[in-house]
Amino acid sequence: MAATVSDAGRVPDAQRRAQTALVRLLLRDMRGLRRLLVASRLQASVPDWLAAVRSLVDQYGAAAASLAANAFEDQRDAAGIRRRAVVRTAGTPPEDKVEASLRWALKDIWDGGDLEAAHRKAEGVAQKLVLDQGRETLRQAVRQDREAVAYARAAALGACAFCKLMASRGAVYKNAGTAGRDADERFSGDASVVKFHDNCHCTIVPVFRGQQFRLSPHAAEWDRLYREYAQGHPGDQLRLFRRALAEHDSNPLPGSH
Repeated sequence: MAATVSDAGRVPDAQRRAQTALVRLLLRDMRGLRRLLVASRLQASVPDWLAAVRSLVDQYGAAAASLAANAFEDQRDAAGIRRRAVVRTAGTPPEDKVEASLRWALKDIWDGGDLEAAHRKAEGVAQKLVLDQGRETLRQAVRQDREAVAYARAAALGACAFCKLMASRGAVYKNAGTAGRDADERFSGDASVVKFHDNCHCTIVPVFRGQQFRLSPHAAEWDRLYREYAQGHPGDQLRLFRRALAEHDSNPLPGSH
């Protein structure tokens, strides 16, 4: 009988705890850099702040990638795979991407916008840049490992509607050959499952040969809500799904009712 792996349980919960601890340290250090950004001297202070934040993104991104590589190896061992595999960590994002993302967070302060709000945006941007390195490490590992057949997105109960919708999609298989009899149109392609937003805490769960992926009870409920209230409405699916969550989800977001 095939072993079952899910988007909830010990493995994704451990990944999320590790991510949360890393983000907590990142935000602590970013708040220590706030003094570098001076509203009355933006032209002079922004470059120094950008350089300092880029350094943090590189440092914590490398840590996120290392944590992800270790998690992949642990999950591989748990799947009973004896043949060793080399897990290559994802590289740091291009400097121009990091700078453009951070400058986007600051764009309003040039016209007298709230500096505190800009710092909060920048923290969300930095968190995504860091955690994306871990998530990309897991995606790369699945693509390169012959024993890995798929991966799934794991979203927390308090996740936003977009993340819940993506997690309800279930396992995304590398190709039709690894999908087998379980394949349908929702298993093809990974673009939606691996889109992440600022302040996103979702993780990626690999699926190995001999394992069967099964949605957790809460993700299965999200899938039911999608199929009942949003499927078949191209261009309006997320809005309808968000409304269905607010009206029918047993784990609604605070203030959604």
